[in-house]
Amino acid sequence: MYGGIKLAERDDIVVETVNLNKDYYLGEITVPALRDINLKVKKGEFIVIMGPSGSGKSTLLNMIGGLDNPTSGKVYINGQDISQMSDGTLTELRAQEIGFIFQFYNLVPVLTAFENVELPMMVNGISEKEGKKRAKELLEMVGLADRMHHRPDELSGGQRQRVSIARALANKPSIVLGSNPAKQSNPASTAIVKLSSSAIAIALVPGTTGNSQAFPISSLGSIYLGK
Repeated sequence: MYGGIKLAERDDIVVETVNLNKDYYLGEITVPALRDINLKVKKGEFIVIMGPSGSGKSTLLNMIGGLDNPTSGKVYINGQDISQMSDGTLTELRAQEIGFIFQFYNLVPVLTAFENVELPMMVNGISEKEGKKRAKELLEMVGLADRMHHRPDELSGGQRQRVSIARALANKPSIVLGSNPAKQSNPASTAIVKLSSSAIAIALVPGTTGNSQAFPISSLGSIYLGK
């Protein structure tokens, strides 16, 4: 329930886009970023969004995550049209239903890895006991049991990435969105699979070190953006 709006059950469909279009405007020039994207993601599905640089992968993730508005078309999260939500309701939905794995981590520099993972649970009103228990479990799952009390500047890039993944899973979101979150098979990608029953959309660029083999599951759905 968000802002008094009950989210509808739709055959386990967590994310749906309908005729989604996005244009950017540079003076009198219209730059099309997305054209007629129709996508359905059910609970537990893994979708790889592929395409060259500039093809609209990040734009699509921003639309699904409610961080940007489409020029036309609809985005549904758990059956609810997010374009009809107030700013406050959309903020509440993002906090509770969507986990973001940021490309540049966006960790709070003065907090330890443990505190960074614990923070979103504190914001969502999860008890201190439960928040600490889950933060510890998540960091152990991503292979950071011995680094959880270190600040980001005391961690390597790969370790900071794993903290970001653990934080994205903290509130047990319906969907996790990430840009190239696991560059190779490692404890972080295993944690995404084991600890999340979420629908997961992952943006990957062909030719980079990121690839679908990073995820220890038998099959992945995929869409390709670009010509």
